[in-house]
Amino acid sequence: MAKCETIAICNQKGGVGKTTTALNLGVGLARAGKKVLLIDSDPQGDLSQSLGLDSDRLENTLATLMYQNTQDVKTDPADMILHLDEGGDLIPSNLDLSSMENYLVNAMSREKVLHSCLKDIKKDYDYVILDCMPSLGMITINALTAADKVIIPV
Repeated sequence: MAKCETIAICNQKGGVGKTTTALNLGVGLARAGKKVLLIDSDPQGDLSQSLGLDSDRLENTLATLMYQNTQDVKTDPADMILHLDEGGDLIPSNLDLSSMENYLVNAMSREKVLHSCLKDIKKDYDYVILDCMPSLGMITINALTAADKVIIPV
């Protein structure tokens, strides 16, 4: 498989179309035959909800994956990935990611946790698309560090 491209959809302002861009780009690429992983890196879970998930009821989310990575717990990232009817896969998010933001403040290599989580997953995908939250906190810094490219909707 060709090298995976990781794209962060990011802007500090809310309501500019980050989630809409991530969703449409991901589904469009999947329909074009590409292997796509969408990652909801916003604690509000809008990407997860827009795909019909009740994110508050999910046990395995991005927060779970990142927390276990900081604890050196051997986790199979496949346990966090949901397969979508629309095409592609998703690592969902919920409010648990907010507490992860606070936890990362004191973590070692805190800006590289997400990058570390993705290194084994990326071999299975052509594209990883990160839907970021409207802030420049530690989760967004992690997304930007993990990304090869950034799209800034305005």
